[in-house]
Amino acid sequence: MIPDLTDLPRLDPALLRPIRAADWARPGDPGHPPRILLLTGSLRERSYSRLLGFEAARLIARMGGEVRHFDPTGLPLPDGAPEDHPKVAELRALALWSEGMVWVSPERHGAMTAVMKAQIDWLPLSMGGLRPTQGRTLALAQVSGGSQSFNALNQMRVLGRWMRMVTIPNQSSVPRAWTEFDEAGRMKDGPLYWRLVDVAEELMRFTLLTRGRPELTDRYSERRESADQLSARVNQAGI
Repeated sequence: MIPDLTDLPRLDPALLRPIRAADWARPGDPGHPPRILLLTGSLRERSYSRLLGFEAARLIARMGGEVRHFDPTGLPLPDGAPEDHPKVAELRALALWSEGMVWVSPERHGAMTAVMKAQIDWLPLSMGGLRPTQGRTLALAQVSGGSQSFNALNQMRVLGRWMRMVTIPNQSSVPRAWTEFDEAGRMKDGPLYWRLVDVAEELMRFTLLTRGRPELTDRYSERRESADQLSARVNQAGI
C-alpha cells in the first residue's frame, strides 16, 4: 500500500510547471490519468528502494498520474513455478493495466537484486496477442549503501530496451541511501530529491506523448506472425 500521496513537505509547488494533458497528449489519447506501475526490488521492512519508489509515486500523483505498487512478497522465482500463481497473475494484470512503469532497485554486489529481476522475468514479451511492456514508458532509479553507482541502472536500462519499453533519458541514483531519508521514511530535501522530481516530470510527459499510439511500436515482423506464433517464439519455456 502506497502511503498518503498528498503529503509532499519537500516539494515547492511554486516551482512546478503544470503537466496538462491538453499540452502533451496526441490524438488517440484515452483521457484518463496516466497509469503508472511501481516495481521495487527489496523485501526488507525498511527498504530504501521502496521508500524512494513511494516518493516517486507521490510526485507522479501530484502531477496527475495514477500509481499502483506491486508488492513482490510471495512472488516465486520464474523457473518451475506455475504461471497461474496468484502473485504472477497480479503482476501481469498490473502490467497490462499500466501505461508506464517505475523500476527501483537496490544495488547489491554491483547489480540489481534478485527480487527486482524476478519481477521483470515474470513479465513476458507477449501474452497471446497482448504485449504487456511494449511501448510503455519506463523510469529507473536505484539506491546504494555506499558511494554513488549506476550499475543497477545500467542493467535495468538494458532490460527496458529488451522489453521494448520507451525508457526515459533521466534517472535517479541515491548513494548512501540511509543518510537520505528521515526517521519517518521520507526523503530529505536536496539535489538528489530534486533529481527525482525531474524523473517524475519527464516520465509523465513521455507517457502523455506516447500512450494511445500503438503505431509508434508497430512492427512489420510482428504483423507477419499470428498471436500464437509470436507467443511461441518469444516465450520459450525450455530456455
